[in-house]
Amino acid sequence: MSKNLVIVESPAKAKTIQKYLGKDFEVKSSFGHIRDLPKKGMGIDLETFSPDYEVSADKKKLVTELKSAVKKAEMVWLASDEDREGEAIAWHLADELKLKPENRKRIVFHEITKNAILKAIENPRDIDQNLVNAQQARRVLDRIVGFEMSPVLWKKVKPGLSAGRVQSVAVRLVVEREKEIREFTPKASFKLDGIFLNKATQEIAAKLKKDFEKEEEAEKFLELAKTVEFKVLNVETKPGSRSASAPFTTSTLQQEASSRLGYNVTNTMRLAQRLYEEGFITYMRTDSVNLSQEAIEGAKKQIVSEYGAEYSAPRNYTTKSSSAQEAHEAIRPTDFSVKSISDVQLSKLYQLIYRRTLASQMANAKIEKTVIEIGNAKLPQHFEAQGEVIIFDGFLKAYGIVKTEEEDEENNEKLLPKVTVGEVLSYKKITAQEKFTRPSARYTEAGLVRKLEELGIGRPSTYAPTIQTIQNREYVDKREIEPHTREVVKISLANDKIKKEVLDEKFGGDKNKFVPTDIGEVVNDFLTDNFTEILDYGFTARVEESFDEIASGAQKWKEMMTNFYSKFHPRIADVEENADRANGERLLGVDPKTGKNVYARIGRFGAMIQVGETEDEEKPAFASLMSGQNIATITFDDALELFKLPFDLNEVDGQTVSVGVGRFGPYVKWGETYISIPKGEDPLSVDQKRAEEIIAEKKVADAPIASYKGEPITKGSGRFGPFIKYKSIFINVPKKYNFENLSQSDINELVEAKLEKEANRYIQQWEAEKISIENARWGPIVKHGKNIYKIPKKKDDTKYEADELKDVSIDEVKKWITAQDPKAFAEKKKPAAKKPAAKKTTTAKKAPAKKPAAKK
Repeated sequence: MSKNLVIVESPAKAKTIQKYLGKDFEVKSSFGHIRDLPKKGMGIDLETFSPDYEVSADKKKLVTELKSAVKKAEMVWLASDEDREGEAIAWHLADELKLKPENRKRIVFHEITKNAILKAIENPRDIDQNLVNAQQARRVLDRIVGFEMSPVLWKKVKPGLSAGRVQSVAVRLVVEREKEIREFTPKASFKLDGIFLNKATQEIAAKLKKDFEKEEEAEKFLELAKTVEFKVLNVETKPGSRSASAPFTTSTLQQEASSRLGYNVTNTMRLAQRLYEEGFITYMRTDSVNLSQEAIEGAKKQIVSEYGAEYSAPRNYTTKSSSAQEAHEAIRPTDFSVKSISDVQLSKLYQLIYRRTLASQMANAKIEKTVIEIGNAKLPQHFEAQGEVIIFDGFLKAYGIVKTEEEDEENNEKLLPKVTVGEVLSYKKITAQEKFTRPSARYTEAGLVRKLEELGIGRPSTYAPTIQTIQNREYVDKREIEPHTREVVKISLANDKIKKEVLDEKFGGDKNKFVPTDIGEVVNDFLTDNFTEILDYGFTARVEESFDEIASGAQKWKEMMTNFYSKFHPRIADVEENADRANGERLLGVDPKTGKNVYARIGRFGAMIQVGETEDEEKPAFASLMSGQNIATITFDDALELFKLPFDLNEVDGQTVSVGVGRFGPYVKWGETYISIPKGEDPLSVDQKRAEEIIAEKKVADAPIASYKGEPITKGSGRFGPFIKYKSIFINVPKKYNFENLSQSDINELVEAKLEKEANRYIQQWEAEKISIENARWGPIVKHGKNIYKIPKKKDDTKYEADELKDVSIDEVKKWITAQDPKAFAEKKKPAAKKPAAKKTTTAKKAPAKKPAAKK
């Protein structure tokens, strides 16, 4: 029996720590939080703001095991993470496991190494209630905001929507950027580039210092350039230097992993968590750039050993943010002698952290920048060539340079040939290219994190879940934006001849950037109109500062909640009572065939076009928007085009064929089979020949790839990934199989494993009643239709064993269901017959309000 019980959050962390501690220690995992606010209901007393925590259903068995382990131990060491969330986990454990102060100790560490663990054991402390209260304040405030604002959205916009303090502000950033892009008016100018040759015929690429606004000005300059002799007017060489960036914080790691490795925020944090738990890096949720003296010395030793003493320049960094916790460290390797690890994905992120930390302790790079001015006194503007050479690479030896697309385009600097002032140059080619100004770029995941951090919204632990939430809620997505085409003028001077061309240029396209959905825009507009303060960037940042003050003990959390709620709740009541409904409705024009108004709006199933008024006796006509269309930007003509769908084509193999657009995009319907039209293809362009091609492709895709016991096996790819189908059973195909080349043995293995799982699924089943007792992940359950119910304990307060459940009668099971859901077996009432409509009278009626005139 171990005298000491150590409780951490994750099994991986437990495994790593266990090997550093002797036989007197047993390390167990809580698998994160064991308690939280209830899933149903708010779970908060709004008079006192006291939360009503409960043990999660999937953690009850674990809590029982931990209680049993606690009874056997003399001392319990609470070793959850060092942030507020970790402190709250420790507090919940202490409370739920009834740990007495004299039998518990709280330990924290920045890294999972033997020295760090043993040092933590030597320096225990008690639970920091201020940190716990800061976490409680965040959890309670966010629960209240979500629970009170979301029903307002259900009533005023659409059922099933949600709002949140940080998520709604993040959506606002994306929506405002999109509106800024729509309203942006590009301005054209002509940028001139020249390629000049010195006596040795070495090329010098240069740019004209000033752009021309008009084509005539650019052409006039080129005409003049034909007649002049170009000379080197000035050569300037300046020494310069570049310094390394600070070690990683959570947000800078997310940004750099995105730009260098292409990792999204969620993937970066998942991999960083593993690196931390396996002892390779320090704690990965931090806003500090501070390094311990031990780390600085370890980096210096590695730099001197690998690169030489001249590359070493030890330094420490301080964080500009007043809320940063300098007691924490930046994200760094725990051991600089470990340069890579076996797992490929983990190793890529680890090496990025390793090189960044090492570079932060290395000497500045020394560069020499050369600027050459080229021109003639007769010319109104001169050309400038810039180049640089690295004299000493310093930190670049370890980290290198990665330029953004804009930097590559604007500053394509390179080493220039030697020239002297007064030297005559000949031009090889001078080009005047029409360029248009561009709006601000849409946010990438990393860019959105950077903006949230810049505004003081959220903290290291919140960035990834916030970005995941706004995508899960379908308020934003990363759909591909198809580019537009415009004409640009290009004028070239070569061999004393001027040539003018009109070229096509693609612009406005985007990939992997955040774009608001229709419902995201409508929800954002409603919230910003009616909850100005909650959606205010400054307010959200001030709330974060209040959490920081609670964490430091400078503010009482319930006083903060009282002050917030006293203003928030009355606003909720006012908006619920008085605000207009919102559906993003735009009047596009009047249908020439019917004379009815045409609207773009949000409907029950998403964005749509409506012809006619909802209150008219004759029902309006509806059409769904296609992928890439938006209610805020769709034109009147494009809206009317949608009503050409669906349309019928000739039969194929005796089955009817039609083309339409539905909830999941454009389709060809063949008999009862819906076949998605390839992405980016206009359904209105699908004719008989193309429809037959799509159907033929579907036949090939659906053709059996093998058989199992005489039954055909087909395959496909669905919402949850690749699958094979046997009879009516869909079987997911894990990544370890080669889906494109499944062997018969693979298929046998997959089908048999699924059949075995299905056979073990049911303990008892009453198909006629749609009732069953089934084995589930956390133990047996009762299912009635789609509803799931718990199995109660027996009269002696013990649980049913699996064998006992085989003998339970259907009547007993029905009693269990009724006890949890009294209406489960109630007969559904038939809707009352409609009363006949009242006869119309000849009394005068008030004229309906006029609809606004269509916008041109």
